[in-house]
Amino acid sequence: MTGPLGVPAFRRLWIAGFVSEIGDWVLLVALPVYVYQRTGSAAATATTFVVALLPSLALSPLAGVLADRWDRRRLMLVVSFAQAVTLLPLLTGDLVLVNVVTAVQAGLAALFEPAKNALLPTLVPREQVPAANGLVGLNANLARLVGASLGGLLLARTGLPGVVLADVASFLLAAALLATLGTRDPARGSGTPAWRAWVDGLREIRGPLRPMVGVVALMATGQGLFVVLFVVFVTERLGGGAGEVGVLRGVQAVGGLLGGLLVGVLARRLAPGRVLGWSLVGFAVVAAVGWNGPRVTTALVFYLAAFVVVGVPGVIAGAGMVSVLQLHSSDEVRGRVMATFVSLFDGGQALGMVLAGVLTPVLGLSALLNAQAGLYLAAGVLALAVLDVPARARTG
Repeated sequence: MTGPLGVPAFRRLWIAGFVSEIGDWVLLVALPVYVYQRTGSAAATATTFVVALLPSLALSPLAGVLADRWDRRRLMLVVSFAQAVTLLPLLTGDLVLVNVVTAVQAGLAALFEPAKNALLPTLVPREQVPAANGLVGLNANLARLVGASLGGLLLARTGLPGVVLADVASFLLAAALLATLGTRDPARGSGTPAWRAWVDGLREIRGPLRPMVGVVALMATGQGLFVVLFVVFVTERLGGGAGEVGVLRGVQAVGGLLGGLLVGVLARRLAPGRVLGWSLVGFAVVAAVGWNGPRVTTALVFYLAAFVVVGVPGVIAGAGMVSVLQLHSSDEVRGRVMATFVSLFDGGQALGMVLAGVLTPVLGLSALLNAQAGLYLAAGVLALAVLDVPARARTG
């Protein structure tokens, strides 16, 4: 076996991530449905989503510090066990506990991701890092296809207990795989206070990482606009309902699978910054075609194809972004760098969501849809302008 999957440690990390993400999607799909079935309230259902965003913003600085000070493998192992244990209160079915557990799970996930992204470049050769990130992106989309379907099926057949036990099993299996990585990632203990360590990490955002602040901010704001405007687009422009919204969001994962496989091919020909830039330009073009498509046709088959295609550059862009961040940061601060950009992305998404709600009545849907594509185009052009050399590890 060649490529990143030929590295046993990465292969175990990859499988562990796949199993864990299936469990995540099982819960992500089932919990809002369960809340709505119990309350009949859209507001209560929305609250379940909102409480999942706040812990990431609050804990990302701490998560980055921990990922740089502790053995990352052990940190991920402990977090996986904690995720399994803290799911158990859901077996009571209590609605208050649903939101509490959702917040705790989001907080633990915020601790897990920087450690995983900081550990990955130490498991594979440098030239294989973009391909490895592409395989992680493929994982996410395949898990989305499997887990989302499984979540609805389990809730219908077994109720919430079956959903909870399936997710617990996924975390325990992931923990077992992480325990066999066979690599030691030495702790980087320091007497520096956590807040000071985080500030020191921010100082590492220089050189090629500095313009990445702009690239990521543009991407995230565009994504925030998309989350809100997509539903409005499908209902108002295409005349669809909840079923069409779900199907069109789901088929993006099909394109994501292809995108995950293409990353390795592109990475052999282009530096990560170029992969990121061209994928963002491609995403903007496909998005613009889709948003303006109703002027020609509202046939569902056209939009099914369009949203499959848009999933390809979407995953490639995500892998390119993570690869640039990983390869332009030293191992000692990589966790803090990754966590900082997670916070930036979450904040940008929130800004985009707010702008969509405020500006749609003022500017109209069409203008904002094209603005969303324009933000991705601007991010791609910026990446191509400033990230045009192969990434090199910095030693100081």
